[in-house]
Amino acid sequence: MARKQQFAKLAFVATVILAFSSSWIHTAQAIKFTIAGQEAGDAQPFCISHFVDAETQVVVKVKVASGPHQKVSVEVTDDTVHQGQLWKKDNLSEDLQRGAFLNKEAGNVVACFTNVLASGYKPDPKYTRVVDVDFEIGSETIDYLKLAEKEKLKPMELELRKLEDLVKDVIENMEHLQQREEKMRNTNESTNARVQWFSTMTMFVLIALGAWQIVYLKQFFRKKRLID
Repeated sequence: MARKQQFAKLAFVATVILAFSSSWIHTAQAIKFTIAGQEAGDAQPFCISHFVDAETQVVVKVKVASGPHQKVSVEVTDDTVHQGQLWKKDNLSEDLQRGAFLNKEAGNVVACFTNVLASGYKPDPKYTRVVDVDFEIGSETIDYLKLAEKEKLKPMELELRKLEDLVKDVIENMEHLQQREEKMRNTNESTNARVQWFSTMTMFVLIALGAWQIVYLKQFFRKKRLID
């Protein structure tokens, strides 16, 4: 009986942690902004990016508020040399739009939005649209209701599965941060070594220049018979 109570408490704590962590991650990846209407020839994209690990499933959710005589489009690409297009959607509406894709290489996924005015309309402060964009990455893209039906998971088992996937994402993020820290440390150490080498070289040059000046001045004064 005591063992069951202990397991129940552990499961409850895990559920609370999962709920808090999920809400925190979701809040961190949701962005809301206003984009002004522009003429087609002068339309400049507004871009946002999010780092995604290699071989990671990504879902981009976009919802645009209503706005007359304006067409908002989105194009999602990676930041590789080829800038491969991952998802594109023209004329976004108030309905929620979803773009799902697999990110092949680790790097930033860039979503660029443009708001183009209809023909004959000029840019004006009244022509703006509000855009809601949300990145779902890794375990966030999993439909746990379908998973529960498929694998016949109980509610507690489903919550533990969510927690397990979340922990995997956290570990992957920590590994990525560790790799970045190692890269930055190596860069700092390399820079420090170069600075030390440059400082040492500068010191020897100054010493050599000072010695040369002393010898030259002695010879000059002797020629002028100012010293013996």
